[in-house]
Amino acid sequence: MKRILGILSLFVMSAAGAADLRGNVSLNITSDTAAAAKNIAMTEARRQIVTDILGQYSDKDALNLVLGEADDNALNALIASTEIDDEQASPTTYSANISMTLDADAVRTWLAEKGVQNWLPDADNINRFVVWAELSSPIANWVELNDIARRENVDVAIKSINGNRLMFDLPMSSRGTFTIAIREGGWHYANMDGALRIWK
Repeated sequence: MKRILGILSLFVMSAAGAADLRGNVSLNITSDTAAAAKNIAMTEARRQIVTDILGQYSDKDALNLVLGEADDNALNALIASTEIDDEQASPTTYSANISMTLDADAVRTWLAEKGVQNWLPDADNINRFVVWAELSSPIANWVELNDIARRENVDVAIKSINGNRLMFDLPMSSRGTFTIAIREGGWHYANMDGALRIWK
């Protein structure tokens, strides 16, 4: 079977901090028949969109591992809706722009079941941002971060601890003042797909 695949993936992260779970793929598939090509197209589109979107909100290495083991039925269960535009077919080819929106609750449940760390915001918690902290001296660094948070009057909510890596979230409104405070405290920082990565 001959397959020709061209993919262009587009996704946007909301500046307000909420997860945008809609993705788009433009593709052109050649197979034995147009029907077979369309089936391949939908499978490829689904896997590509899930990979692209969730890669922005989760540990990419862990995500790629579970995606490699996931079958089409498992990924299909993560899709809330599908739209197809500019659909064209010949006897052996199929092309279209395919948009899919992921089901937020299904995605959260699936990531949790698979043990994939993620910072996908809860529906009632979209006005917070995630901080990934790499601690060279875990106890001392954590005490220092708590002191900074108290001085800035922000609430720290721990999400996960993995060795010397800590994930917590903070109110979106405090991002600017918190970033300035950690910088003045000698911490380094960088944006990481919408999350804040800090280390010292």
